[in-house]
Amino acid sequence: MTTVHMFAGQGSQRRGMGEDLFDLYPDLTAEADAVLGYSIRDLCLTGGRDGQLNDTRYTQPAVYVVNALAHRALTDRGEHPDAVLGHSLGEYNALVAAGMLGFTDGLRLVAARAAAMAAVTGGGMSVVVGLRESTLRFLLHRSGFASVHLANLNAPDQMVLAGPREDLELMELILTDAGAKLARRLPVSGPFHSPHMSPAACELGPLLRDTPFRPPRCPVIANRTARPHRPAELAAALTEQIDHPVRWTESVEYLIGLDEDRPPRFTEVGGGTVLTGMVDRIVKERDRRAGQSAGTSPAPGPGPGPHGPGRRELIAQEAR
Repeated sequence: MTTVHMFAGQGSQRRGMGEDLFDLYPDLTAEADAVLGYSIRDLCLTGGRDGQLNDTRYTQPAVYVVNALAHRALTDRGEHPDAVLGHSLGEYNALVAAGMLGFTDGLRLVAARAAAMAAVTGGGMSVVVGLRESTLRFLLHRSGFASVHLANLNAPDQMVLAGPREDLELMELILTDAGAKLARRLPVSGPFHSPHMSPAACELGPLLRDTPFRPPRCPVIANRTARPHRPAELAAALTEQIDHPVRWTESVEYLIGLDEDRPPRFTEVGGGTVLTGMVDRIVKERDRRAGQSAGTSPAPGPGPGPHGPGRRELIAQEAR
């Protein structure tokens, strides 16, 4: 069975996070303080001044550091992943976990990314539960809100929209009227993963292009493509990730689909459960579709398993 490590992004922060980790890794904690210019421990344990922990400029570095320390603790106990993926900001932790970035270089990129994204104001994000992607796209088109975009494709019936706050407010009413179980604003400061974030992508792009990435120890599934990162295209994919949707559902389905008979074991690093819940929703939908099509599908051709290459070989081939 393949082990997949997952890393959450912004929104997973909470006061007190990392409390059991900073003393375990004082050198990495000191490195983070030197890069950031403030105490990451104090920020995470107290929430900072005036709600800094929920300010994008501080949230993203804090989540990144705690994710990285939590993963170091896992590997120190001997648990190593066969593949990694992260949601939005968490993708940088996945790159570190795979050895493509060092801890400090990754933190510098995250701090620059956070500052660039925080500079884009005037928008927000709304979570929508209970509608399929096709229905949601149809309602967006019919309603004429060209400024509202699909930003996170988290599960078959759970997605996130990004756009101007006023348009999101009206769109939430339309979606609730159309049968959405939930359409609610998220506590974020900008319209992330949408074309509104293009200025941030343009700002971070040169820094990413100048970053030397190392070959991966294991495949990293990209938010942008839902396939393993190709080293030669990594800087471009990370730049586009800022103003394009997070394709989480497709990423998880890709890993599951590599070997239907031996599904991977997904481990959410850091003790959270948000990504685990998304994976559960994706798996349940796959099981539902499989049940509907049982007995009607043609026999599968050669693929992963005893008559074809295994999951590790397939994802390694795609990463080249």
